Amino acid sequence: MPTLLEIIIKIIVAYLLGSMLGSLIVGKLKGGVDIRKQGSGNAGGTNALRTQGWQFALWVMVIDIGKGWLAVAVLPRWFMTGLSATALIWLQIGCALAVVVGHVFPVWFGFRGGKGAATLVGVVAGLVPAALPCVLVTWLVVLMLTGFVGLSTMLATAGFSVWTLVVMPDNQQPLLVFGVIMMLFVVFTHRSNISRMLSGTENRAKKLWLFRPRA
Repeated sequence: MPTLLEIIIKIIVAYLLGSMLGSLIVGKLKGGVDIRKQGSGNAGGTNALRTQGWQFALWVMVIDIGKGWLAVAVLPRWFMTGLSATALIWLQIGCALAVVVGHVFPVWFGFRGGKGAATLVGVVAGLVPAALPCVLVTWLVVLMLTGFVGLSTMLATAGFSVWTLVVMPDNQQPLLVFGVIMMLFVVFTHRSNISRMLSGTENRAKKLWLFRPRA
């Protein structure tokens, strides 16, 4: 059985992995671009797309989704033997929470990161791949109906818990704990979006918004 120290080390490694922000890594490779000084000031994929274009944003998403997947699909099992199924799922959830927190509050970049959406996609892909279509479809439907990326992300995160209640009788408790914590955390990271939506100043993704005003 793994020791408490081994579990703590895994969670710390997951946090450090999360702290490797795709936007700032790609920005450094592109000559020192820091998108936190551009657009919305957020270090996530949406701001990367709006300020740097789709190719830059694509690599950002690959890194941020990839590290979420690695943190739950690979890291918990790495050099770890004797784990029961229950112990493994709880360790995966600990690493999942850590990698998302690392993305939002990255130690490598002054604790100023993104909002965790792309990393959370990678986490779901590594933790419960069957839930990913539900999460992505919820995100897309809400985006098409409202045009709000932030609202889409928050409701898609909530959709994970709903999916768990309906589809996953086994391991339901740890997945629900994870889902509720992540839902509250994503609402927290999108608090500025909520404020702008309430004040009517939030930007919309007009190309995907079905009900956008026609010129």
